[in-house]
Amino acid sequence: MRKLVIFSILIIQLVSCVSAKKHNQQIETLHTPESLYKDIDKVYSQLKKHHPNLYQYTSKKDLDFKFDSLKKSIKTPINSREFYKKLAPVVAQVKQGHVSLGSAYKEFTRKERKELKKKEFEFYNLDFEYLNNKLWVVKTRGKDSSMIGAEVLKIDNEKASVLVETFKTRFASDGYNQTLQNRLVGRSFSTFYYKDKGFLDNLNIQFKLKDSVFSKTLKRISKKKKTKENDSVEQKTPIKLTKLERKQNKIAAKNKRKKDKKFGFIAKRKEYTRNFNFIGKDSATAYMKIRGFTNGTYRKFYKESFKKLDSAKTKNLILDLRDNGGGRIEEINYLYGYLSKTKYTFMAPSKVNSRLSFFPAFMNNTSGVPQKIFAGIISPFLALDNLLKTKKKDGELYYRFPYSKEKSPKKINYTGNLYVLINGNSFSASSLISTNLQATKRAVFVGEETGGAYNGCVAGLYKIYRLPESKLKIRMGLMQIEAPFKQNPDGYGIKPNVEIAPTISSRLSGKDLELDWILDNISKK
Repeated sequence: MRKLVIFSILIIQLVSCVSAKKHNQQIETLHTPESLYKDIDKVYSQLKKHHPNLYQYTSKKDLDFKFDSLKKSIKTPINSREFYKKLAPVVAQVKQGHVSLGSAYKEFTRKERKELKKKEFEFYNLDFEYLNNKLWVVKTRGKDSSMIGAEVLKIDNEKASVLVETFKTRFASDGYNQTLQNRLVGRSFSTFYYKDKGFLDNLNIQFKLKDSVFSKTLKRISKKKKTKENDSVEQKTPIKLTKLERKQNKIAAKNKRKKDKKFGFIAKRKEYTRNFNFIGKDSATAYMKIRGFTNGTYRKFYKESFKKLDSAKTKNLILDLRDNGGGRIEEINYLYGYLSKTKYTFMAPSKVNSRLSFFPAFMNNTSGVPQKIFAGIISPFLALDNLLKTKKKDGELYYRFPYSKEKSPKKINYTGNLYVLINGNSFSASSLISTNLQATKRAVFVGEETGGAYNGCVAGLYKIYRLPESKLKIRMGLMQIEAPFKQNPDGYGIKPNVEIAPTISSRLSGKDLELDWILDNISKK
């Protein structure tokens, strides 16, 4: 039995090595223009087939022209990474943030991944922001703090300003606003750089701090660097714990796991997704920051938080949705039940392209064998659900989520003053709940226009399709997700009642200009 297990592991490792090698050869080889034309046609045909609102922001005539022009621009063989740089700006012209094109990533064998985990790239320890048309280092998770507050001038002799403007063309917000581009390109700059350049071991970066210009070479370094001093220190013998101490440690670990689930712990950044506290000496004002609607359990957090608000008879609640990229509709619907004062319908029925709208999300050429088997098992139930909940209206198909039914607020719903903080990174689900709050005049919005559209987005479920020649992957939403409210003109986000944008000086000094305005407004009242 043991020999069989060892043999199986060896076979898996061998297949993994061959698969990675084959994939890397495919993306690094030069593809003929004719083969890439087929990939371009595949992208467009997949969008036409599955996207329920493809021409919402860019007309069919204009989109046809852009895809046709792309084909004409490719006259010589290029590799997958160069093809990504040409195709991504065209896909971005759909102007829907949930439609995205993945770059050509190098795949690593199991052995290579194991070695990579032993190192960290100093470049990834930097947190960037794009403010006042400049790229800044606002934080570092490494030991070197000399770069904090510095403007990035060049990376490997390329101007940072040129890189930023180039990266901004490769993804879209919902519609025509540009706040998402400015916020996301800064926050995810290292990711965009990796997509553009691929795997790197070092980078030379030129910085400007005040009047001083200096350069640093950031490297891939060992996570555990042993020193002679550390080597000379004898390893301490572990302290033997008593039975009671071991029991207490188990209880403490269990309680921490529960807390991490409830608040949604983000291990990489060592911070929580959901945060709640009272501001000031009394409980008249509360602050709730939600970084996303994706991880952890949430019901207990909201139940406990709104119970505290009810008991304390809190007059002012600040809901911070800045840099909240969205997540589960179920969670924002649940949260909205605590914020609404009257009966409400949270969502409109979702426009889809097929009566079996769930199937493209499970059955596509990127699905693994386990996923396909699972989809096959549940397919009768999916089909029944889709057929029962999809109805035709005015020649269009609509899927009805449970959130499309009228509901009453929670028993201990909050009815006091509500302020909502938003910015360009407020997207998808955070925009959907913001639309409901603004349309019903439930809250005062402070910050900048959201990257997600007021009139909804195409998301819900996603199809991921791998292009046959270049191996790039395109992701597209399958359902029109929107509140039962519309604004005119279409193509813009939720705009704040009070517009305030951060500055580099406020970031470095730790001042929160938007939050400070709200607290000042509350004190004046």
